[in-house]
Amino acid sequence: MPGISNIAFTIFGHPIYWYGIIIAAGVILAALCASSREKVMHLAQDTTLDFALIALPVALVCARIYYVAFEWERYRDNILSVFNIREGGLAIYGGVIGGALGGIIVARKKKLGYGTLADLIAPSLALGQAIGRWGNFFNQEAYGALITDSAWCFFPYGVYIEELGEWHMAAFFYESVWCLAIWLLLALCVRKGRFAGRKPGDVFFWYAVLYSAERCVVEGLRTDSLYWGSIRVSQALSAVMIAVVCIVFFLRSGKKAKHVLPFAAAFAAASAMVFISFGVIGYSALRTALLGAVNLIAMYILYRNTERSKVSWQ
Repeated sequence: MPGISNIAFTIFGHPIYWYGIIIAAGVILAALCASSREKVMHLAQDTTLDFALIALPVALVCARIYYVAFEWERYRDNILSVFNIREGGLAIYGGVIGGALGGIIVARKKKLGYGTLADLIAPSLALGQAIGRWGNFFNQEAYGALITDSAWCFFPYGVYIEELGEWHMAAFFYESVWCLAIWLLLALCVRKGRFAGRKPGDVFFWYAVLYSAERCVVEGLRTDSLYWGSIRVSQALSAVMIAVVCIVFFLRSGKKAKHVLPFAAAFAAASAMVFISFGVIGYSALRTALLGAVNLIAMYILYRNTERSKVSWQ
C-alpha cells in the first residue's frame, strides 16, 4: 500500500482530496437509502431531503467544533487553520450530535415525531459512517497500535503509515466493517418487521447502543484518540450513551424481562469488549478476533429477540 496519495485529482491547479469525495459519497448513499424508506414509514416524500438540507450543515460544523475543542493545542496559534477541513479533522460523534440538533428543527417544521424521524435516518447513518471511514485510509489517520509481528503486516489487519514507515492496526477498517454490519442488521430487522409495533425511536436507540459498543472497542485500539485529561473522549461518551439507552429501554419495557433481554445481551457484550480493549488480553490478533465474536453474538441476540410482525412498518 505504500505510495497512496490523499489527492484524487486537481482542477485548475487546486487539489481535490479523496477525503472529501468519500465523505460526500457516504452522505449521498445514506440519503438515498433513507429516502427509499419514506413511503414504507408513511412519511411525506422528500422528508430525507429536508433533513439533509438542514442537518448536514449543522452536523459538519459540530463535527469540526468537537474535533478542534479537543485538539486546541494544534490550532490556537493559527486560528484560520480551524476552517481547513480538506485534510480531515472531523469528529463523527460531533457530527451525530449536530445531526440530532438539526433533526429537532426538521421534526418541528414537518410536524413529525422526533423518534420517527430518527428511526428513518438511523440505519442510513451507519451506512454513511461505514463509507466515510475510508476517507481516513487516504488521509493515513485513525489507525491503531504498532504491529511488531511481520506476519500481521498486511491489509486489512494492518495499514502502512508512510509518514512513520510502520504498519499499524487498521482501526478505520474495523470501524467501517462494524458500521456496515450495524446497517445490515438494522435494515434486515426493519425489513422483517421486527421493529413494527414498537415505540418510535427504537431503531435509533439500537443504532446508538451498537455504535457505542463499537466505539468503546475500536477507540481503545487507536493511537490518535481525542482526550480529556487521561480519558478517551469517545469511549467516555460511548459509555454514557450505553447507560442512557439502557435506562430508556428498561423504562419503555414496563420492566418486563423479555423486552430487556436483547439490550442486556448487547450491554454485556459491550462490557466484555471494553474489558478486552483495555488490554487484558495482550495479543492483538486474538483480541481483535474476540472483539468481533462478542459483537456478532450481541447482534444475533438482538435479531432473535426483537418483536416480529407481518408488516414492514407501522
